[in-house]
Amino acid sequence: MARDTGRPLRADAQRNREKILAAAVRVFTEEGLDAHFERIAKEAGVGTGTLYRNFPTREALIEAAYRNEVARLCEAVPGLLATMPPHEALRAWTRRFIDYATAKLGMADALRAVVASGTNPYAESHELIQAALTTLMNAATAADAIRTDISPTDMFAALAGIALTSARPDQREQAERLLDLTLDGLRPTPPQAPAN
Repeated sequence: MARDTGRPLRADAQRNREKILAAAVRVFTEEGLDAHFERIAKEAGVGTGTLYRNFPTREALIEAAYRNEVARLCEAVPGLLATMPPHEALRAWTRRFIDYATAKLGMADALRAVVASGTNPYAESHELIQAALTTLMNAATAADAIRTDISPTDMFAALAGIALTSARPDQREQAERLLDLTLDGLRPTPPQAPAN
């Protein structure tokens, strides 16, 4: 993994790192394990030396790119909740979840190679995503915008099922329909009129 000196990165170095990670996801998704560092560096707009300084091995880059996708997904929650009602924030986040799942699917071969090398890029990702979803669902429940009998674990299982069946880029329309169906099922049930 990239050397950690304990010091925060300079702003330009942080920008370069973020550009490298975004380019790595795109290139590994398109080319799998055959992706060349030179192409990733070119797509990121940095020199290969900058890429190697940050990520000296292919495994380090793949793991960091995947973990960055998880972090971007989870770190979006506060901003979504600050700018829209909770049920809309939940809806917007589920679209981001499918984006994350699409990237993960595209990087599957690369991620398997990292696992085979003895590293677990998935460590903590499930817990982080579950915590983000719990925050969103708690906010929506508090606003009486979703049912109270569906747990975040249930919702995560539904999202994982959608991702498993519809995460390829050419399946995006189907994924959107399935997300709408799932989210519509979260709406609170209106009170029943008393029987006459």
